[in-house]
Amino acid sequence: MMSDYRTGFMCLMTRPREPLFYPKYGGTTFMVLPEHFLTDRYRPIAPMIAERYSSTPNHVVVGSIDPPDFTYAMEIPRNGNYNQFSPKHRNISGKLIQDFMNASDPEHLLSMASYARDRLNPLMFQYALTITLLHRKDTQDIPVLSLLETFPKRFVDPLLFPQLEEEGFVVDQPQRVSIEVPMVYTASEEVLEQRLAYFREDIGINLHHWHWHIIYPADGPKEIVQKDRRGELFYYMHRQILVRYIAERFCHLMPPPTSLDNLREPIPEAYFPKLLNSALNRTYSARHENAVVTHVNRPDDEDSVATILEIENWINRFKDAISHGYVVAEGGKRMPLEDSTGIDLLGNVLENSLMSPNIPHYGNIHSMLHSLIGFVHDPDNKYLEGTGVIGDIATSMRDPIFYRLHAFVDDLFEDYKKKLAPYTAKELGYPGVTIEDVSVQDINGKAAVNRLLTFWQRSQVDLGVGLDFGPSGHVLATFTHLQHAPFVYRINVMNDSQRIRRGTVRIFLAPIYDGSGEALPFEQQRRYVIELDKFTVALTPGMNNVVRRSEESSVTIPFERTFRRQDISTMPGTESYRYCNCGWPDHMLIPQGSPHGLPYDLFVMISDYKQDSVMVDFDEYVDCNDSHSYCGLRDKFYPDRRAMGFPFDRVVPKEITHMEAFTQSFSNMQRAVVEIRFTNTTISKV
Repeated sequence: MMSDYRTGFMCLMTRPREPLFYPKYGGTTFMVLPEHFLTDRYRPIAPMIAERYSSTPNHVVVGSIDPPDFTYAMEIPRNGNYNQFSPKHRNISGKLIQDFMNASDPEHLLSMASYARDRLNPLMFQYALTITLLHRKDTQDIPVLSLLETFPKRFVDPLLFPQLEEEGFVVDQPQRVSIEVPMVYTASEEVLEQRLAYFREDIGINLHHWHWHIIYPADGPKEIVQKDRRGELFYYMHRQILVRYIAERFCHLMPPPTSLDNLREPIPEAYFPKLLNSALNRTYSARHENAVVTHVNRPDDEDSVATILEIENWINRFKDAISHGYVVAEGGKRMPLEDSTGIDLLGNVLENSLMSPNIPHYGNIHSMLHSLIGFVHDPDNKYLEGTGVIGDIATSMRDPIFYRLHAFVDDLFEDYKKKLAPYTAKELGYPGVTIEDVSVQDINGKAAVNRLLTFWQRSQVDLGVGLDFGPSGHVLATFTHLQHAPFVYRINVMNDSQRIRRGTVRIFLAPIYDGSGEALPFEQQRRYVIELDKFTVALTPGMNNVVRRSEESSVTIPFERTFRRQDISTMPGTESYRYCNCGWPDHMLIPQGSPHGLPYDLFVMISDYKQDSVMVDFDEYVDCNDSHSYCGLRDKFYPDRRAMGFPFDRVVPKEITHMEAFTQSFSNMQRAVVEIRFTNTTISKV
């Protein structure tokens, strides 16, 4: 039976280091390749290959084309390291994406990609193919495999894989049992930072970070890179990761991470990742205590060469841009930092994306900081060591230094935000709209009103797709992660008008106390707010009872979309599980809290939709629009005219010292104190 090109793309993503002709899906699907597509190793035995697998039930016939010239992409060795923080590697993968985007139709793309797959670095190939499939109009219905599926060794303790392979080879599919992923394996409990390992090493949040950078690549075709407010999203998405982590630290009586504002000081935090870099089959390099960064000089990447002084000069120029109120473009033109667009421009400069207006002047601050620390153990490549996890987008959130680095980055952005005038009463208010009451409760009603519950949950993930030359079928691993009981918001709103009015409901959670139990000043607290949800509502005249479930959040994606096998998401009824857009994992929506209950400010605001609207009509329940707060909408404007983080992204008048004082000034705002109680129990996912 012949299969269509969709099946072919799934095979391209499956078992990425097995030869493409090798039957996929338990020997049921065989890709029939033109003889000249085979690599030098297998071309001499092409007839034997064809005869050996001709009886495979499903065939995908790949159309013959003249071999594309991928010489430029072969500069990154097939069995070498691929680093998305490297400007050279980014540029090469950007060219590959452009070539894939230029394919005339999906069948032509399948042929190009089939020729490339077994010749190019597998990490770079999968990165480029994933971006292409997500951005081409004619391939957006093809399920894209997550990096967990294709390269599971980048997320799971390598000690598991011999056990997984043994279970898969020895035991028939129906009798296989799941292999347990240990919760603690990177350090002992003597290490203070290990208290946060469950957060930093969570599979879902690391996948979110990787997938965001897939949706918003820093290099490639301009039509892919130049998305609406991408620079501002870079700032805001990373700020939300940071404040979510800070809230988690407060739960464990720990201070926020200190800013990495002095590159000349030793780094006290060590990190020993115990993970395999899938392309190299070597462990990511470790960083010992009090490592000192000096420079990075990697001969295989002429762009990954920098000293601390150079990076400090770039940072000073960035600070000068904020101080003077303009960015200098190539050619000397001044680009003013307008109130509405300045943060977007600065985000593109700091990230050093293709949209940066002057890379020679402002350099490569963000990526080079990652590389500088990522190669601290071997800056000159004397020992031929690869990067630490901080030097890889898919793994960098595991390292405590990631949060110190981004605390510094966030401070730079905050320097700009502090220059903006506080919001006016007209910008903040919505006359005639009054929030009378706000509350939350778990959906089952088992806990008291305004008490949220968290616990540990054991869940399973199928790693069979990524086990190259391993057993066929489902190979399961069980991991333990933070989870919360689903809850519902109830918001009572009075509309004094005689007509229906539209509003944007904005919901934030803010820690009240820091890690030492001291109350946070409002100026600090506003920087630590966690966005929980944002949605539009039609308010009829009189009293309105707005009900919203936590799993409807505009921030998160469902658990199944993060962890379900994507190759079976083509079945009817599973569309919502497709890994089609980035999003924070639902199970990590709220902080852990504490066994005795930790109080938080729950802030709800309804703003005037007329001031919010960008004339984008979208249904949040279809087409992966459900996680637009961090990820925007595919090929559309960001669905909110306000600044990301509004109304907390700017300073407030000095006389406002508490959240309560802020909300009492406006009828369209309300605050409730909620308690998050952690029950240190473990349940299995149903």
